[in-house]
Amino acid sequence: QVQLVESGGGLVQPGGSLTLSCEYSGSISTIYAMGWFRQAAGQQRVLVARITRNDSTRYEDFGKGRFTISRDNAKNTIYLQMNSLQPEDTAVYYCNADYFDREFGVSWGQGTQVIVSS
Repeated sequence: QVQLVESGGGLVQPGGSLTLSCEYSGSISTIYAMGWFRQAAGQQRVLVARITRNDSTRYEDFGKGRFTISRDNAKNTIYLQMNSLQPEDTAVYYCNADYFDREFGVSWGQGTQVIVSS
């Protein structure tokens, strides 16, 4: 099992920046990829960015050039640096971990709210 705890959400003005953190614990050696998803009110949860065990990254089009996913193995933490935020980025952001421990599994954090508004 993998446990995830997000932090760093909040209120930011349009054009501003925010960095989300996700600390992971548990069977961390079984993790092969982690990511950030977001879910706006009334919409489905969608992928924002993903990072694999060998540091390969992937971004959805809306985040390319604005968002950066990274990892600090010493702190068991992944980050999502978000720049040039716009009101449409308002959502609950969730950390995700894909792992394999005798079978495939997925863990989710509790989510952290990001509101972009003036």
